[in-house]
Amino acid sequence: MDTAQYIQRHIRTVPDWPSPGVQFRDITPLLQNPKVFRVLIDQFVHRYFDTTVDVVAGLDARGFIIGSVLAYELNVGFVPIRKKGKLPFTTVEETYELEYGSATVELHTDAVKPGDRVVLIDDLIATGGTMMAGKRLLERLGANVIEGAAIVELPELGGGDKLRASGLPVYTLVSFEGH
Repeated sequence: MDTAQYIQRHIRTVPDWPSPGVQFRDITPLLQNPKVFRVLIDQFVHRYFDTTVDVVAGLDARGFIIGSVLAYELNVGFVPIRKKGKLPFTTVEETYELEYGSATVELHTDAVKPGDRVVLIDDLIATGGTMMAGKRLLERLGANVIEGAAIVELPELGGGDKLRASGLPVYTLVSFEGH
């Protein structure tokens, strides 16, 4: 069994959550098993180990889990991109559309410096809205987002394609058909 299959085997699918027809891809089993968690993190570490990365930015909230561990392993800083109203200092914000409305994410204005090379990470790419908003925030502060990364991509929802079309390289470990 290859690594992608190993990781995918440990992602739980929860039918009809949070609404009927949605197949929620739950990554918490990946985090509960120390061996699986290590394999997961190692995939990202090996991806960026020989790449110049200044900062890892994680998207609220599951991107914090993977992103902070990745930043630690790469010996770089970690920057949280939070939901609106959660950061205490001066922020920039970006609103984006969801399947069921809109949301806003924020970033501290001193989170990155112009020219910083950033890996932007989340647990899952569906429509791509959250990652695109994070990319825009980082770029507004002068950072260079070198890649968007996630554990899971849902290709049928088109988010990965949208991100790639915007010029953002995307790296994911597994794909699930359907949503």
